[in-house]
Amino acid sequence: MKTFSATPKDIERRWFLIDADGMVLGRLASEVAKIIRGKHKPTFTPHMDTGDHVIVINASKVRVTGRKAEQKEYFRHTGYMGHERFTPYATMIEKHPERVIEKAVFGMLPKSTLGRQKLRLKLKVYAGEQHPHTAQQPTVINLKQSETK
Repeated sequence: MKTFSATPKDIERRWFLIDADGMVLGRLASEVAKIIRGKHKPTFTPHMDTGDHVIVINASKVRVTGRKAEQKEYFRHTGYMGHERFTPYATMIEKHPERVIEKAVFGMLPKSTLGRQKLRLKLKVYAGEQHPHTAQQPTVINLKQSETK
């Protein structure tokens, strides 16, 4: 039996909607990364883009566990020596709640051109409930019930 390798004609893309209200950031990000990569499909091929599109709403209502709300910081560098910038989680969730989820998902994707391309094209994050992707008729995924175990 030959090993299956997906070709562009085998790839079928769907849209999924995930409500982040009250969900733990890391658990949400790992599920989103799995869907974006296409690992939930039997046709998964690592070197092909077999993933689906994901819309995340209510990004401002995502939660973190433990003391991460006080201790977690986001790093960036300006390009000059000694110019590191650290942004606290509380500031980031207040000003740019979409970036919190984007950075968490980015950390769980492969560090390659394909990983960056998947993040840019397939992940849509919105702070509130409104999103402009109703024409795609996304399938709603309820991750909250599996988290309450």
